[in-house]
Amino acid sequence: MSDTSQTRSNGQPRPEPAEDGRVSARIVIPEKHPMVTLLGAADSLLRVIEQGFPAADIHVRGNEVTATGERAEVALVKQLFSEMMLVLRTGQPLTEDSVERSIAMIRSGVDDPDSPAPSKVFTANILSNRGRTIRPKTLNQQRYVDAIDKHTIVFGLGPAGTGKTYLAMAKAVQALQAKEVNRIILTRPAVEAGERLGFLPGTLYEKIDPYLRPLYDALHDMMDPDSIPRLMAAGTIEVAPLAYMRGRTLNDAFIILDEAQNTSPEQMKMFLTRLGFNSRVVVTGDTSQIDLPGGTRSGLKVVQEILVDVPDIHFSVLTSTDVVRHKLVGRIVDAYERWDALQEAQETDERRLPVKPAQRRGSRAPRQSHRTES
Repeated sequence: MSDTSQTRSNGQPRPEPAEDGRVSARIVIPEKHPMVTLLGAADSLLRVIEQGFPAADIHVRGNEVTATGERAEVALVKQLFSEMMLVLRTGQPLTEDSVERSIAMIRSGVDDPDSPAPSKVFTANILSNRGRTIRPKTLNQQRYVDAIDKHTIVFGLGPAGTGKTYLAMAKAVQALQAKEVNRIILTRPAVEAGERLGFLPGTLYEKIDPYLRPLYDALHDMMDPDSIPRLMAAGTIEVAPLAYMRGRTLNDAFIILDEAQNTSPEQMKMFLTRLGFNSRVVVTGDTSQIDLPGGTRSGLKVVQEILVDVPDIHFSVLTSTDVVRHKLVGRIVDAYERWDALQEAQETDERRLPVKPAQRRGSRAPRQSHRTES
């Protein structure tokens, strides 16, 4: 990568000023990177880059890319192309989604110099199975994975589709394969057990299976399906409802509590105090999707107030920008958050309105006189 231009005193090239005061930089793409891999079929990736840097003029001619605009914006464009080529060197293809996320990471790096570069995030493999590689896809996901490596207890908070449980499962399988732990324990609260499970046919395990099925599905993505029944029979992998955790001490284990927003404060305390020696815990949940009966506080909400300053416990927050499902999922999450904020604001305003005497609880209308004039 190079620029047309003068040279600084340290020998590094710098963008040359354009006539209107903006700067222009020329980026030369090495021949080992075919332009179609960098710009996409029919320039699909180039359009994403142009949308991500609307204040810069980006032109391509042969294997050269010219960016013109404000100095800071041109510097970000140069950094993006550099990161894209680093990803290509690993043999990974670039997609519209990965380029969009790279732009977001580069822009966030302006305010946070310690944030990892896109090439580091997209090449940080957690697990590979049957030709499929599991890795973080966003900056917050990378921070979440790093936190799991550094802390004994990690809370992964965020909306659906942000990879909270999936990445935690990948880290658990990785730890098991590396013999860092002897077993994996996966648990979920069966919040509807008191109402519906008794009417379902089958044994207790068959009744609770629908609540644990997402955990089984993730396991099948990450391990040889034929080995899972054998590991479960040996107790190396355990999938059970949260109620089965009571009274136990879990040593040498990687423990994941999923859907934790549906725990009560008492259940959350019970679960966290199961922690034994050489164990790690990841708690995942979405406080915008609480299915508890009315009036019951979510243990996931309460625990954030109680444990926020406790050492070796980390809270990772993921947002709609970290959704790795269909783009509409992120937009749906944002729409619901706006709607919830509006409803909360309206309820707050209603509580602040003065109450008329006749509307107060227990007030009565003035009594009419029954006397007659003589």
